[in-house]
Amino acid sequence: MTFDAATKMQFLYALRSKGVTDTRVLTAMEQVDRADYVKGTFADRAYDDMPLPIACGQTISQPSVVGLMTQALQITPRDKVLEIGTGSGYQAAILSKLARRVYTVDRYRRLVQAARAVFEANDITNITAFTADGSHGFAEQAPFDRILLTAAAEDPPGPLLAQLRVGGIMVLPVGQSDAVQSLIRVTRTETGLEYDELRAVRFVPLLEGLGQE
Repeated sequence: MTFDAATKMQFLYALRSKGVTDTRVLTAMEQVDRADYVKGTFADRAYDDMPLPIACGQTISQPSVVGLMTQALQITPRDKVLEIGTGSGYQAAILSKLARRVYTVDRYRRLVQAARAVFEANDITNITAFTADGSHGFAEQAPFDRILLTAAAEDPPGPLLAQLRVGGIMVLPVGQSDAVQSLIRVTRTETGLEYDELRAVRFVPLLEGLGQE
């Protein structure tokens, strides 16, 4: 199965039917071939709107959720974005089409190395991917205009909130790992933090420390 014109049309139709309507987000998702980030047994399901297993017990999110989370960030071309949870690298690749710079961190070195290889193969030059404990963010490059978590925390992590610029937006799933979680958007204003609940989701939990390969 290839990401040809007919496949793209079906793929984009599925995204729109799930509420992904932002033109820039749809264009970015049309430009990034999900098959580059899905290997092995599930390669033939790359264009299905479903999460799929990847290495290290992680998953690549379903495209409609990727689209909705990206849309909720309201990224502008000048934004500097931090992603917590590189995973396959697919979400970071989408972000790279919309933002000036993307920093993505994962606790699994194996996943970061694989994602870097795909970024290089596709000549994506505005992503910096590295291995670290994402719950601490990336203070060296803070503050960020946008922060995205692709793993669920019980509450928005304090270190990440502290690295969000005034006017900035964070999107993340919150809730217990064994229950349905809520996708929320946090906006930092001059006077504090505003919270919006977007939809129910299910993500792997945000864990501290580096992963055991």
